[in-house]
Amino acid sequence: MTSAQMEIQLIAALVAVACALPGTFLVLRKMAMISDAISHAILPGIVLGFFITQDLNSPLLILLAALTGVITVMLVEFIQRTGLVKEDTAIGLVFPALFSIGVIMIAKNANDVHLDVDAVLLGELAFAPFDRLLISGTDMGPKSLWVISMVLLVSVVLLFLFFKELKLSTFDKGLATTLGFSPVILHYGLMTVSSVTIVGAFDAVGAVLVVALIIAPAATAYLLTDDLKRMLLLSSVFGIIAAIGGYWLAHLLDASIAGSMTTVLGLLFLTAYLFAPKQGVFSGLFRERQQRVEVSLLIFLLHLQNHTEEEERHVNHLREHINWQKVRAKTVLELAAKNNLVRTQNNIVSLTEKGQEFTDEALKYITTNKVTAIEELKERFFLFRG
Repeated sequence: MTSAQMEIQLIAALVAVACALPGTFLVLRKMAMISDAISHAILPGIVLGFFITQDLNSPLLILLAALTGVITVMLVEFIQRTGLVKEDTAIGLVFPALFSIGVIMIAKNANDVHLDVDAVLLGELAFAPFDRLLISGTDMGPKSLWVISMVLLVSVVLLFLFFKELKLSTFDKGLATTLGFSPVILHYGLMTVSSVTIVGAFDAVGAVLVVALIIAPAATAYLLTDDLKRMLLLSSVFGIIAAIGGYWLAHLLDASIAGSMTTVLGLLFLTAYLFAPKQGVFSGLFRERQQRVEVSLLIFLLHLQNHTEEEERHVNHLREHINWQKVRAKTVLELAAKNNLVRTQNNIVSLTEKGQEFTDEALKYITTNKVTAIEELKERFFLFRG
């Protein structure tokens, strides 16, 4: 592995972690797409900074771009508060307008300067190692590496200092206000950090990948945990996996690095979406199937309780009487027997003492309209375990 390859992967991994930290809070606050607005709307700030300094490497570009990002958020919220349009519409109105202003400024006044709109959008990590930071003739490494390292350091420090305040203002603004925290200040502080992160990252990786790195890792982690600290950690891990895995996928396919990283992010999210233990599609289908079986079991037990005649409790007659298919009837009968709720003798099914008690309690729960009846009964009678 060459030093350039290592530098590309390191820059991508640091960008991923830097984006994952504010991205987690944006996803939780249902403001994920504001990152897309910021990543496009900061272009006028960059152009204006260049007009003032005539230097593409000036820190003023980052400051003005971050300020433009905060202004974008303020404009979106101002339009939304009028009540005439919703937030997504406000975002769709603000960022194309600001981005277009930036494009016009470049086209009219900076045609001879390397301010490439395509590079701003797509980025090219492969070129990042060639833009070196030189101090007194000493090569300090890629400039992007130093920029994103400083951004990440600031984000981590602020996260440690204001974690409780951010957590409170994210989940309960009313409580945060009562305890003396200002949700408005914290909100704009988060937006400022997000703007600075996007500005620091998009020169190397482009606006599209920045948006993907802010949203996708956090959204994936959100499907796997409901603990904020764990979500922050998982978001960072998923971002690093996408950064390194995407680089080698691009190397293998001779394709775009940013595109490959975004593809890996999509695959990670799809995997969590399908297989997450609690919120995944397949786990949801399994729970629905299990609930159907449990309801069928309750119907079966109530039928046994209401019929004392042996012919009504014969295995074959039960199947005909309740109008179940053979497989379903067998499944329910085996489940009841496994949990010692019924016993079968000469194909005649009877409730056990435990089954009788369970059915009586179930009837009581149903008549009092308790939605969680089956779940509570399962815990009480130790059903369906192992």
